Amino acid sequence: MRIGIIGASGYAGQELLRLLASRPGDEVVFVTSRQEAGQRLTEVLPFLASLANYDSLKFEEPKGLAGRADAYFLAVQHGAAMSLVPELLVGEAKVVDLSADFRLRDPEEYQKWYAPHSAPEFLAEAAYGLPELHAETIKKARLTANPGCYPTSVILGLAPAVKAKVVDYSQIIVADSKSGVTGAGRGATLSNSFCEVQDNFSSYKTSAHRHAPEMVQELSLIASEKIDLAFTPHLLPINRGILSTIYFKGHSGVALEELWGAYQAFYAHSPFVRLRPLGASPKTADARGTNFCDIGLFQDKISGLFKIVSVIDNLCRGAAGQAVVNLNLMTGKPEGFGLEFAPFRP
Repeated sequence: MRIGIIGASGYAGQELLRLLASRPGDEVVFVTSRQEAGQRLTEVLPFLASLANYDSLKFEEPKGLAGRADAYFLAVQHGAAMSLVPELLVGEAKVVDLSADFRLRDPEEYQKWYAPHSAPEFLAEAAYGLPELHAETIKKARLTANPGCYPTSVILGLAPAVKAKVVDYSQIIVADSKSGVTGAGRGATLSNSFCEVQDNFSSYKTSAHRHAPEMVQELSLIASEKIDLAFTPHLLPINRGILSTIYFKGHSGVALEELWGAYQAFYAHSPFVRLRPLGASPKTADARGTNFCDIGLFQDKISGLFKIVSVIDNLCRGAAGQAVVNLNLMTGKPEGFGLEFAPFRP
């Protein structure tokens, strides 16, 4: 399979290249980057030297790309993908978009959080690329919208409880998430510079974050009713990883063991979700560099609230790794093809 990566010089693009380097039968045939156009891939990203065919690739401008690949990954800024998708979806081509451009089904909701949508006709057909929820739809899709990193951790952490109808919606659901610095992208800013981040911890976009509508959209679909949640993101002084702690009230009489059973049943056939034993809390390092989502379940002994701890690697499970799973499903390959490896430890 010929693969093209549009926006390959950013962190998500680099992670795609790392993951695709060892896939037999697949070849990255072009990479694009406006900033690095004309430069050799392995001169800009020397950690990829001598892998696959990467030494022979040069970054190109993102134009004239239709028909050059069987599958395309779009690792571009929000707003850029919607202008590229119509020209790329020709013939049998498959597209996995890592931006937010096709995640929200309602164009008015997209405009509220981002900008007016220039290709709204594709919103209805785009599969939301969370395999544990939508694998059958993804298999039939030619366009898949890769979920955001925060929504991946929160939706996977909460979906079994919502599906089992054990959540009492009279009390707001709270999702408190912490992310590594790579979640902000590769562009240097003062707020994510070393001196600002190291030995520091802070919340940001505390009143409203544009990933929240994704969570509400997908969880409401599972619940078959509109649900609300309060979401707060934080910045951790680490490179990679997200840890989300989700708090919710259960219906009267629901025990932790019953909830645990619901999670076991929901994820019984999900190779990339690992449930921790009751009382064990997952850590970001346990999923680092992988497509795993590790989940722990707890119940507060004072308030009775259930607490779900959900951990992912924001660059892999929250971006490139999940995109590779989606392409696997779209092209008839095993879900875990090219992704079955242990976390980086230490």
